[in-house]
Amino acid sequence: RSRMMSGIRAKDTRPELVLRRALHALGFRYRLHVRNLPGKPDLVFPKYRAIIQVHGCFWHRHGCSKTTNPTSNSEFWHAKFARNVERDREIERQLRELGWRVGTVWECELSKKSEGSWIDAISGFIRDEALKELDLGGSMRSTTIAEFGKKP
Repeated sequence: RSRMMSGIRAKDTRPELVLRRALHALGFRYRLHVRNLPGKPDLVFPKYRAIIQVHGCFWHRHGCSKTTNPTSNSEFWHAKFARNVERDREIERQLRELGWRVGTVWECELSKKSEGSWIDAISGFIRDEALKELDLGGSMRSTTIAEFGKKP
């Protein structure tokens, strides 16, 4: 199990690399994992005051089919997922208070849709300063953390 967990990356994940390549091909330039911003956001576009967070569905509890619940040590996982979701909300709030526009892109959306549909939505968000948020794939998160541990 520890060998599996050591292979899970915090940055340079496959969905993140797919998105970075597509945005770079469109001419967007960005900074990666900026340390002086809350949560070290995945992609920072200083020119546009925009941030894109690429969330893995399992770890950040999207609610799609990739959001499964481990059966062993369920209390630990329940608490861990609850902390992850709460941290995501707090970081997003802090970034907005600093004047950043925050977009969330979910792993499943990058893998299931043709590139044309999601890249248009993301590039439109980055360029249009009137758009204050983007949630590509829509957050399907439960409204209460207690629902995470329940089986369907």
